[in-house]
Amino acid sequence: MTAVCLVRHGETDWNLQQKCQGKTDIPLNATGERQARETGEYVKDFSWDIIVTSPLKRAKRTAEIINEYLHLPIVEMDDFKERDYGDAEGMPLEERTKRYPDNIYPNMETLEELTDRLMGGLAKVNQAYPNKKVLIVAHGAAIHALLTEISGGDPELQSTRLVNACLSNIEFAEEKWRIKDYNINSHLSGFIK
Repeated sequence: MTAVCLVRHGETDWNLQQKCQGKTDIPLNATGERQARETGEYVKDFSWDIIVTSPLKRAKRTAEIINEYLHLPIVEMDDFKERDYGDAEGMPLEERTKRYPDNIYPNMETLEELTDRLMGGLAKVNQAYPNKKVLIVAHGAAIHALLTEISGGDPELQSTRLVNACLSNIEFAEEKWRIKDYNINSHLSGFIK
């Protein structure tokens, strides 16, 4: 069984400002760095074999900080980049809502393209690291799309907002992925449930 913990990157200034980040390469802010440290402190108590990360700064830096606690190889994979939001990138929520009330943005990566890319990435991880325990540091919409696909469109999951630096655990067994849990954030100060 391959076990994967999907880690959303720590907070950025654009998260705070509710700007659409997508493929725009925004760094972590101080809160995001703290969240990554809290995540590293939490996951160090479990056994891991490798860290896979999106190459975007916010995910890569989150992975690097977590790895200060784990000392594992880090592999970058483009498959786990955030969704390309096209013309909406950098746009604040209020403006996006006003200009695009249907949430369909010009030049945006389709959900099908995103899901195919991400599931392809998971297949590569499963093939490269069978029966291993893998941390994948990625992005909110990317993780949400993976979880939605794996769950078959679970309505409760679809309405869940994944917080920065949350953990979602999935596993591959009996030839399919399944969700163990998602949006775990009890390790983060300020998000204790």
